[in-house]
Amino acid sequence: MRAMVLHTPGQPLQLEQRPIPTPAAGQLLIKVLACGVCRTDLHLVDGELPQAQLPRVPGHEIVGEVTAVGAAVDAGWIGRRVGVPWLGWTCGTCDFCRSGRENLCDRAQFTGCQLDGGYAEYTLADPRFCLPIPADLSDVQAAPLLCAGLIGFRALQMAADARHLGLYGFGAAAHLAIQVALGRGQTVYAFTRPDDSAGQAYARSLGAVWAGPSDQAPPHLLDASLIFAPVGALVPLALAATVKGGCVICAGIHMSDIPAFPYRLLWGERSVRSVANLTRHDGAAFFETLQHTPVHCDITRFALEEANQALAHLRSGQFNGAIVLTP
Repeated sequence: MRAMVLHTPGQPLQLEQRPIPTPAAGQLLIKVLACGVCRTDLHLVDGELPQAQLPRVPGHEIVGEVTAVGAAVDAGWIGRRVGVPWLGWTCGTCDFCRSGRENLCDRAQFTGCQLDGGYAEYTLADPRFCLPIPADLSDVQAAPLLCAGLIGFRALQMAADARHLGLYGFGAAAHLAIQVALGRGQTVYAFTRPDDSAGQAYARSLGAVWAGPSDQAPPHLLDASLIFAPVGALVPLALAATVKGGCVICAGIHMSDIPAFPYRLLWGERSVRSVANLTRHDGAAFFETLQHTPVHCDITRFALEEANQALAHLRSGQFNGAIVLTP
């Protein structure tokens, strides 16, 4: 099979021919039909994820068909279309796992980070962490939902009571999150890089009542903000736009250092918190939500062997929506 492999941070992925893997006990063999390209993949390539184990096949927004199963796995899995998300395995026995917070498990392993992912024609996965894909979603439409959609949804759950919601960084996650937020009746304000007038127009086209540069104050104080851009300097800017008692939620796995800021920005019972990974419950709740509030992904497609070009395209930010590789 063909696979795109990262051997050294900062270097391009290498196209390799590998044997189709054999599923071990408790594993599925999955033929990859589509795999989203996520900003976390850029962090992996740039060496910003110290937990990563190399060499590694990236990719954690996988839609595929189960073609074989290992020992102790029901053969009924064969032929099913499943989604493989970022969270690929947890211990199941620690306090976090036993209290429904498996996303915080210290022994967790993540797809495309410690486990080979979907930048390949086949991959292996633990069936316990695979999600059923609704029949009405195509492969390429479903792929970005496995991280951009799920992480955005988890962040949105932390801001469910916000009437006025800010989205900082209008990429794959935000273009999905705004659709869910508007379905809930929330008013959305979008923030982009100061020079990104196209991104601001795109946000307005999806229903944002206001879109502007991240260093500009919105016309209304925000009850909550979700920061998708990996830029720590956005935290004090978001706090300055937040009403007393409001919350700023950092939704990425990596962020540059947050600069010092005056206590008055935090005072008034404002809070800053992070989103860490996702749980299987998030997956079930998100796909249930989509039955009532459908979302559409704007997709830019690349072939598997074009993964390096896809990552460069993601880094440039000169597109709207999400990027998907199709083997």
